[in-house]
Amino acid sequence: MSDHIIRATDKDHQIRVFAATTRELVEHARKIHDTSPVATAALGRLLTAGAMMGSMQKGENDVLTLQITCDGPIKGLTVTADAKAHVKGYARHPEVMLPPSPAGKLDVGGAVGAGVLSVIRDMGMKEPYVGQTRLVSGEIAEDLTYYFATSEQVNSSVALGVLMEKDNTVRQAGGFILQLMPFASEDVIGRLEKNIGALPSMTALLDAGLSPEDIVRKVLDGFEVEILDTLPTAYRCDCSRERVEKAIISIGKKEIEDMIRDGEPVEVNCHFCGAHYIFSVEELKTLLKKAM
Repeated sequence: MSDHIIRATDKDHQIRVFAATTRELVEHARKIHDTSPVATAALGRLLTAGAMMGSMQKGENDVLTLQITCDGPIKGLTVTADAKAHVKGYARHPEVMLPPSPAGKLDVGGAVGAGVLSVIRDMGMKEPYVGQTRLVSGEIAEDLTYYFATSEQVNSSVALGVLMEKDNTVRQAGGFILQLMPFASEDVIGRLEKNIGALPSMTALLDAGLSPEDIVRKVLDGFEVEILDTLPTAYRCDCSRERVEKAIISIGKKEIEDMIRDGEPVEVNCHFCGAHYIFSVEELKTLLKKAM
C-alpha cells in the first residue's frame, strides 16, 4: 500500500498511536530539493512527523507548521501539514554533507545542531498558537518527544526513520507517535515503557518491511489493539499563480513601484516545490492597481 497513516488505540482508550509509512513523499521531496543523504534524512523525519501531527488536527482547515532554526550546517527546516495529512517542506541548506556518525548512521544531529523547535498551529483564530522548545539532540524524534512533554504536557514517545539506498534514493521512511491519555494507569505506563525499551530502531523496523499496522501491534504488544482509521498521506504543495499575486499585492504599493522602476520581470520561486512564477512589468502594473 502507498503512503498512509493509521490511528489506533488500546481497548480501554488509555493510549493513542499514530503510525506512518512515508517513503513516496520523502522520495518526492528528495527529488524536488535535490537533498544530500543527511538532509533527506532530516527533512524526511520532519515531514513524517508533520504528516502525523497534521492528521491530529480537529478542524478540516487547520494548518500545522513545524519549524527548526538551528546552528548546524543545515541551518533550518520547515514543514507544513494540513488536517488531511498533505505535507510539504524544505531544508535551508539541502546540499549539506557530513561524515557518518560514530554509530555509522547519517548524522542528522550533527547537521541540525543546537537550536529551537517551533510548532505553529493555525486554527483560523486571530493569532496562531505557537509552542517553542529548545532542541535536545537535533535528532528530531527526541526533540518532538520533549516538545510534547514540556509544551503540551502530553507524555509521548516519537520514533522517526529514513533509510537510504546506495544510490541515495529513499528505501524506506516512516515513524510513530504514541501518546498517553491523562488517565492512563501506572500498569499501562510500565508495560508501554517495557515495550518501547525493547524496540529496535525505527530504521531497523522499516528495513524489516513492517507496515504501520505491524509497528502499532509491536508497540502495543500485550494490549488489545483497535485500529480506528487509515488516512492516505502525500507531499502536496498548494502554491499557485493566484496565491503569489496576492503575496505580491500584500507587500505594498511602494515595493511594487520599485519593481516596476527596475524595468525587469520579477521571478518568484516556491520554497516548497520549486515552482517558478514570472511576472512581466505590465503584470506588475496591473497588480499595483490592485494594491492601491
